[in-house]
Amino acid sequence: MSHTPAFGLRKWIWRAFLQSALIPLLLVETVLIGAYLLTNSEIRDAQIGHLRETALGDLQTTARRESHIVGEQLVRIDALARLYTELTAKALSSPAAAAADNLALSAEGVRYSPEDLGGAAVFYSNATPAARQDLDKVARLSRLDPLMQQIQAQNPLVASIYFNSWDSLNYIYPWFNTPQQYPHDMVIPDYNFYYLADAGRNPTRDVVWTDVYLDPAGHGWMMSAIAPVYRGDFLEGVTGLDITVSGLLSEIGQLQVPWNGYAMLVGKDLSIMAMPPAAEEDFGLDELTRHSYEEAIRRELFKPEDFNLHQQAATRGLAEVMARQPEGVERVFFNGRAHLVAWSTIAQTGWHLLTVVEEADVFAQTNSLASHYQQIGYLLIAGLVLFYLLFFSFMWLRSLKLSRQLQGMIAGISAMMKEIGAGHWRPAHAAMAIREFEEVAEHALSMGAQLEQSEQARSLTQQRLELVLDSATESLWEWDLAAQQVQLRGRLVTRLGVGDHFNDPAAFMQRVHPEDREQIEAVLAELDRGSRDEYQTKFRIRDASGQYYWLLSRGRVLARDPHTGAVSQLAGTHIDIDDLKRVEEELRRATLQAQEASRAKSRFISSVSHELRTPLNAIQGFAQLMRMERQSGAGAEHADYLDEILKASQHLDQLVADVLDLSAVQAERPELVLQVVDVGPLMAECADLVRLQAQDQDLAFNLDRPAQPVQVMADPRRLRQVLLNLLANALKYNRPDGQVTLSYQVAAGHIRLLVEDTGLGIAPALQAQLFEPFQRLGRENSAIQGTGIGLALCREFAELMGGHMGLHSEPGIGSSFWIELPLVEQAEQVPAVRAPAVTDLPRLFYVEDNPASQFLVRKALADLAEVEVIGDGREALELLLKEPPALLLLDINLPGLDGISLLGELRRSPQGRALPVIILSAMDDLQRLHELDCQGLLGKPLDLEELRGLVGALLHETIEHA
Repeated sequence: MSHTPAFGLRKWIWRAFLQSALIPLLLVETVLIGAYLLTNSEIRDAQIGHLRETALGDLQTTARRESHIVGEQLVRIDALARLYTELTAKALSSPAAAAADNLALSAEGVRYSPEDLGGAAVFYSNATPAARQDLDKVARLSRLDPLMQQIQAQNPLVASIYFNSWDSLNYIYPWFNTPQQYPHDMVIPDYNFYYLADAGRNPTRDVVWTDVYLDPAGHGWMMSAIAPVYRGDFLEGVTGLDITVSGLLSEIGQLQVPWNGYAMLVGKDLSIMAMPPAAEEDFGLDELTRHSYEEAIRRELFKPEDFNLHQQAATRGLAEVMARQPEGVERVFFNGRAHLVAWSTIAQTGWHLLTVVEEADVFAQTNSLASHYQQIGYLLIAGLVLFYLLFFSFMWLRSLKLSRQLQGMIAGISAMMKEIGAGHWRPAHAAMAIREFEEVAEHALSMGAQLEQSEQARSLTQQRLELVLDSATESLWEWDLAAQQVQLRGRLVTRLGVGDHFNDPAAFMQRVHPEDREQIEAVLAELDRGSRDEYQTKFRIRDASGQYYWLLSRGRVLARDPHTGAVSQLAGTHIDIDDLKRVEEELRRATLQAQEASRAKSRFISSVSHELRTPLNAIQGFAQLMRMERQSGAGAEHADYLDEILKASQHLDQLVADVLDLSAVQAERPELVLQVVDVGPLMAECADLVRLQAQDQDLAFNLDRPAQPVQVMADPRRLRQVLLNLLANALKYNRPDGQVTLSYQVAAGHIRLLVEDTGLGIAPALQAQLFEPFQRLGRENSAIQGTGIGLALCREFAELMGGHMGLHSEPGIGSSFWIELPLVEQAEQVPAVRAPAVTDLPRLFYVEDNPASQFLVRKALADLAEVEVIGDGREALELLLKEPPALLLLDINLPGLDGISLLGELRRSPQGRALPVIILSAMDDLQRLHELDCQGLLGKPLDLEELRGLVGALLHETIEHA
């Protein structure tokens, strides 16, 4: 059993100072500083929240404003595109002009303008043969050169202006050497800057914008505002104004984005159209400013898929939100850093303008201020630590002085208790200046006198036992195993009728009872193995009349084989213990009582010593404090000290009362006044008495009482005492925020009152000791007061009222204690104790340690048999051999003696050989159980119908053969 390590008085006083004064003060200071730090943190969080809302609003406003600016520029370009388209249509429908004479025809059949004359460049692809090329159309378009020059000059975003015809004519300003840039067989209607404006894709004949593509003319990445030119319903061609990505970047770079942010342009399909260098770093992309036009002049080239926000892992969520909302703000992580991204949609094109800032730049100033306040908090904590170091040193010196004053008062009582523990039952009386200590010393002397009487009685019993054993020797024997000879001397030779020359070991073993020979051989085998040198065994031997009687054989090894170490010679005595066998039970009980008295003495000394010293320490300590504070003029806390002294005195009074109750019960069983008691009101009364204490300990208290009257024969005062004791234990040994439940169960003519808690539980190995006096199972030195007497008294009272007690506990889950009493039928309610009911039902015995299983089987078989239950295998075997029932129900896993061993002992006895047995077990090894000598085997969980059928059949068969 584990004990809490003891500590000195000075350490105890120091702990009292810490717990009552220093720690609460330190906690208050710590709470104040924590409140300061928490307030600082809350202010910082509020500032950051406000700044975030402001930042989000500013970003959204910036995106909306800048998108409006870009939209206005696109509106102007859109208007220019409409103007250029209308003038182009008029020019193409105007009278023919003089054919252009400045055009050249290449060997490949391409007609083009060979030099820059200040106007547009002409490129007539050989996809249209030279003979079919419309030179009048070129002449009419030349009238638009001044307009094209003016549009390009006044709009920096416009990189070029062009007209593309259905027959692959490209008329473009400013001039460049088109045959060197374009493929000679270029089919212009196959490119997006033509077919996006046709009737199928632009039925409204409005201005449309292309996606970003690589310009075959060599201007890099660009987009075009294009519009169709119709002649009637025939698409004559398409006009276009090109805007380069570099131009957009220049415009976007001039946008005013706060907090060092930047802006970027995204298309309707969420592909990046233009972005500054800072965005390239964040998105991990290159704006593709270096190009090769070898592919662009042969086919359309658009920006790679990486430029689509859906394809970027960091912006995939942003893209999903942008697809649903025309504007908003989202938080995105680039390179592990949080950024705030705001966007707004340009209504003219459906493009999106994004403004991006790094979140750390937004909150930099607020974080700096919060760090400054946090440093102030750390300085406050350092000052507090220094102050308490000095304060603790001062209090340590005070506790040292106080402990030296108290040690002298306690030393006398400690010396007396030490002498009593060493066996000096009457120590010298130590003079005490305090009345309470004087009373404790008197109690110690009285306790020593009682223990002296107990020790004398135990010693006398032991001497008598030794005298009986020494006078019971039957014969002396020697056994030479090497020569295989046995020599006997004494009364045994005459009783066996074998003469003086009986020396044959085999003949001697034939006289031994067959069931005991194996035991003798096992002891001899242990001697051969060298595990011991002493020989002792009990066996039955047949005398000359053929009757068996018991012998106790004791001996010692005299010699061993020097080579093998085997026993070669034994010698010893035979003692006739046949008469002793008859009184063995009485002697065993006497010995156990003597041993129990000795153990009770030790437990009593330990328990009472601890329980007396604990309140005495409180009495002394608070009395000394009252004297010290009276001398210093302070008395405000005297009431608290008196409360502690009263609590300690009450605990001493309860200790004495429990000891007196136990002594009275054990001295002579008192006669209880049994009467009809309704358990419902009694349970409610007990619940009311402890409910307030449960609330003070933050424990939930549950009451489940019968709705209808349920009556038992009991002494109401003792039954109330039992329930209150169980409830008090459930409150004391519970866990914080736990539960205590007072409930009941009714089955088979009995009621079980249960007190359940959610405490630490009790280990199975310790449960058998729980109802022994002065047993607290390791809680003797804990802060929880108690003597270990209460449960022993409860069991005594339960038995006096015709009931019994038990428990079911699981470590880590909790415990359930119960008292079970027989019910009083309504017709039998009389003032006196009723006689046992007479029943015609056969008697059935159920060996099971689980309370739930006991109640289940008892209730299921209530109409078939009178079911008696017991939870210990050893006790069950004694009762079965004493009063065999009509049928036995047996579980395998039992305390004391397991079910298999119990069944073996039962079958070896005459009383139990023919007893019908049904095994109820949850064991998986059913094959092993089938080999046992039983009449039925049922696995758990039980089928109650199957159980009832088997029990009914066996009981019927037993009654017919009776």
